[in-house]
Amino acid sequence: MGQSGRSRHQKRARAQARLRNLEAYAAQPHSFVFTRGSAGRSVRQLSLDVRRVMEPLTATRLQIRKKNSLKDCVAVAGPLGVTHFLILSKTETSVYFKLMRLPGGPTLTFQINKYTLVRDVVSSLRRHRMHEQQFAHPPLLVLNNFGPHGMHVKLMATMFQNLFPSINVHKVNLNTIKRCLLINYNADSQELDFRHYSIKVVPVGASRGMKKLLQEKFPNMSRLQDISELLATGAGLSESEAEPDGEHNITELPQAVAGRGNMRAQQSAVRLTEIGPRMTLQLIKIQEGVGEGSVLFHSFVHKTEEELQAILAAKEEKLRLKAQRQNQQAQNVQRKQERREAHKKKSLAGMKRARADGDSDAEDPGAPPEAEGSAQQEEEEDEAEYFRQAVGEEPDEDMFPRVTKRRLHTGPPGKKQRVKERRPDQGRGQDGGQRPLKPKGRPRGPRVKPGYRGVARDQSRGKPKKRGA
Repeated sequence: MGQSGRSRHQKRARAQARLRNLEAYAAQPHSFVFTRGSAGRSVRQLSLDVRRVMEPLTATRLQIRKKNSLKDCVAVAGPLGVTHFLILSKTETSVYFKLMRLPGGPTLTFQINKYTLVRDVVSSLRRHRMHEQQFAHPPLLVLNNFGPHGMHVKLMATMFQNLFPSINVHKVNLNTIKRCLLINYNADSQELDFRHYSIKVVPVGASRGMKKLLQEKFPNMSRLQDISELLATGAGLSESEAEPDGEHNITELPQAVAGRGNMRAQQSAVRLTEIGPRMTLQLIKIQEGVGEGSVLFHSFVHKTEEELQAILAAKEEKLRLKAQRQNQQAQNVQRKQERREAHKKKSLAGMKRARADGDSDAEDPGAPPEAEGSAQQEEEEDEAEYFRQAVGEEPDEDMFPRVTKRRLHTGPPGKKQRVKERRPDQGRGQDGGQRPLKPKGRPRGPRVKPGYRGVARDQSRGKPKKRGA
């Protein structure tokens, strides 16, 4: 059997291509789309629709909890390569849309005057065209009427351009352009029109019958005698199936596009179908940082040159005080570190000096032999006493020789030797004779114990016995 699978060069080439794709994907802008505060059901759905527009370079399943702050989102966005935040919020008066550039800003705040969800746009169309393959690539951004209307308009155009990857018109693949995002600026009302379209390319110059044959669904020709009737007159077709095309949407294709009849260097029509959402935005202000910082532009609040200089001076003073505090803290830390090092050196020197004073060349003679003997003797006495309490008998002489030797000289341990003087008449009876010695040990024979009512009992036999008997 032949060798199956790819060769080594093919695997290496595929791995290199995969690495290049990952690097190119990481270099593209990525975004987070979420809501803040109590936005409501409609605004949350609008955020999901905007997230749908930003696919695939956005977090599709992003979930933000109420306890997550903006700093938490910024901290997470750094390792993930996120470059933009699109935040929607709602107040009692209006709905707002913030566009932030990470990590240093600026922040653009828009007021949403009008908006329409995707479901409302699709339901209003007679025939909509939207499928999952359209969202495999980012949309084509089209900016209209962003002319020389001021620096804030130029900054808005730059922010929207940086939301999506740049396109090289000489190398772009037309099959990857399936959607279009149109942002139109109205200089009179200073509003932005946000529209999202689906792109469809169809050939032109053919009859309605030929276009029907080129579609995936084959037309019904049961009432026709010949196919020429379909190609020549388009019999049996409604007027709505042939959309009017003109010079505004007909172009010559520089390359072949996926679809029946869209060949290179042929005339084709580009048709747009709105898929939503719609928004009408108005710029409120531009801030320098991420959600905070000095206001660079404001639509309703205008400050004079003196007020701007005062704000700038206050900001510089604040930065100067912050730098002074940081310098003071650094000096305090350094001083504490030096004190710690000095204390450590002093302690080590004292330990060395104490060790040097306590050392001597003479060997330790240890405990004297008399002390060792007394200690061993006390230990044997304790063991002998424990043996007496546990067994109830005196230990043998071989078990504890030191205790036995001591008892021979001093008597039993734990008792003082008392010498009692005998009186001359001690040990004699009343008649002056010798008192008989008491027998040692337990007396043999029956033991009589007095009972009740003058009756004595014989413990050996258990029979009662009268005292006079």
